[in-house]
Amino acid sequence: MARQKTARVKDKWREKKWVTVLLPASFDKKPIAYIPVTDDDSAIGRVIEVTLHDILKGDPSQHQFKLYFQVHKIDGETATTIFKRFEYAKEFLRSLVRRGSSLISFIADVKTKDGYIFRIKIVALTQKKLNTSRKHAIRLVAQEIMSKTIPEMTIDQFIQATVFGKINSDIMAAVKKIVHVRHVGIEKAKLIRTAEGEIALLQA
Repeated sequence: MARQKTARVKDKWREKKWVTVLLPASFDKKPIAYIPVTDDDSAIGRVIEVTLHDILKGDPSQHQFKLYFQVHKIDGETATTIFKRFEYAKEFLRSLVRRGSSLISFIADVKTKDGYIFRIKIVALTQKKLNTSRKHAIRLVAQEIMSKTIPEMTIDQFIQATVFGKINSDIMAAVKKIVHVRHVGIEKAKLIRTAEGEIALLQA
């Protein structure tokens, strides 16, 4: 009886290489993850999810803010990333909602000075129920603050202002002139077009 040949099983893990993932310049290019990749091309576009606490190692409450970074380029054993998305953790958002109060949301697309376009969702929560006109006034204030401040920011300045609450504080200060609110913040900020994409669109 002929001896059957046994096929050599490939060790897929041994074929992979490990790369260090760096955050964008807005976070001083800090290393944030160590990931296996089969080849450089397949790793481009991979999204890394972390919390603000993972980056800053500070207050435990920073776990309630989630950030997503997309692998943009691989050079040897290092991967660089771009900022992709920021959002509240679902548990945090649920903790803000209380019976007998109003939740007001507002969505707008904004462009930074250097051509990055983000879709932003602002959420405001009040002490008590508001009528339609007051809700509309809060949305107008949020829109005005964003349209004045964000077009003057670079991508790095925008990320810092989003993650560390500068935009939230500006909107809160303006909204308080209309009505007392418990919370105002950027619930979600999502990159929808890079500066390179904007240039390509203009040249098409």
